[in-house]
Amino acid sequence: AANRKQQNALMNREPHFPAAAKRVIFLCMRGGPSHVDTFDYKPDLEKFDGKSPSAAATGLNVQKGRKLKKSPWKFSKHGESGLPISSLYPELARHADDLCLLNGSYTDIPNHPQALVQLHTGSFQFVRPSVGAWVLYGLGTDNQDLPGFITIKPPARLGGAQNYGSGFLPAVFQGTPIKDVQSASPIGNMRNPKLSQSLQRKQLDLLQAMNREAAQQNPLNSELDGVIESYELGYRMQAAVPEVMDLSGESATTLSSYGIGSSKSDEFGRQCLMARRFAEAGVRFIELTHEGWDQHSNLSSKLSSNCQATDLPIAGLISDLKQRDMLKDTLIIWSGEFGRTPAVRRADGRDHNSTGYTVWMCGAGVKGGMRYGATDEVGIAAVKDRMHVHDLHATTLHLLGLDHEKLTYRYAGRDFRLTDVYGRVATEIIG
Repeated sequence: AANRKQQNALMNREPHFPAAAKRVIFLCMRGGPSHVDTFDYKPDLEKFDGKSPSAAATGLNVQKGRKLKKSPWKFSKHGESGLPISSLYPELARHADDLCLLNGSYTDIPNHPQALVQLHTGSFQFVRPSVGAWVLYGLGTDNQDLPGFITIKPPARLGGAQNYGSGFLPAVFQGTPIKDVQSASPIGNMRNPKLSQSLQRKQLDLLQAMNREAAQQNPLNSELDGVIESYELGYRMQAAVPEVMDLSGESATTLSSYGIGSSKSDEFGRQCLMARRFAEAGVRFIELTHEGWDQHSNLSSKLSSNCQATDLPIAGLISDLKQRDMLKDTLIIWSGEFGRTPAVRRADGRDHNSTGYTVWMCGAGVKGGMRYGATDEVGIAAVKDRMHVHDLHATTLHLLGLDHEKLTYRYAGRDFRLTDVYGRVATEIIG
């Protein structure tokens, strides 16, 4: 549990115990997807449509003054497991037997900035390392020429870089943002317009010699080791990143399976295909972001548009990983920062709901075709097998072979961890 030695900080390291997952692909649906319209089937919403929450069950007065609104979309059972999934996700529904729906998820604050930062770091009150940084700190990376933690199109607001930052961990563990998957320069400063590669190497050798001398004179400053490794990684990335991000070698069939070429799904399809390529190349933690799930109004049109943009790309990613025999050791997580209210103030909109929503997992070590946890009869609050963000993080680390209580870093006189003093591993969902 002591600090990991920072020399060769990104080298591949052994987990605490045998791991089911080697890597994580986190699908962040920024804005708060409506769980009762996608993955949390609530027949009582139809029964009590237009009624107050208290009419559906006693104690459901947390959304007083609102009227329950049934889902405009039909839920059907899919796969051998009969997992209920909304008609909004027809392609993903084909993989129902691979999905584990965490229907009892909840978080602390129903505000976007705080909830998003807590989803990523475990805390909305203090600056803390992101989950991707903790994973990289614990396990290192399989490819020394690529960042171990990549985030594609991260939210510019609502915490910004804090969502992929390293906090008090050495800077080498922070995420590398890719702001545009179609840009000629997706990562800033990837090209030196003034120096050739050989001259860059000579310049870097001189700079690193001075850095190492400074590090020897300041042995307690681990940030210097992080800077040295970051400079070396940046140099190597100039050749490796463009190669991995080049989709020109992918077949037309593969591109189509991700929804690339369709105006509705092209952008997120490219993110998903890029995630597969980065995963294949040895990147440890990959995050993708799809914005715009904050449907206070125009739910019918906007939620449909969001799901059309993400349905085929996510299904394509799962199929592609299966075909390459990678789903067995790749953990996919789908989540927003919270869910939406079943009871509404506007006829065609749902508001923020932190007391109950759905996250789903798929892949390495996770039981498929399963609903774990539950909200109440109409989907307001988690009431069974409740899963807080700390529990999600503890379970994620466990699947990666990391004990969330032992993965610690000494800072300001105490041992910190991702889950603070909380977190329970949901062993029930682990196969």
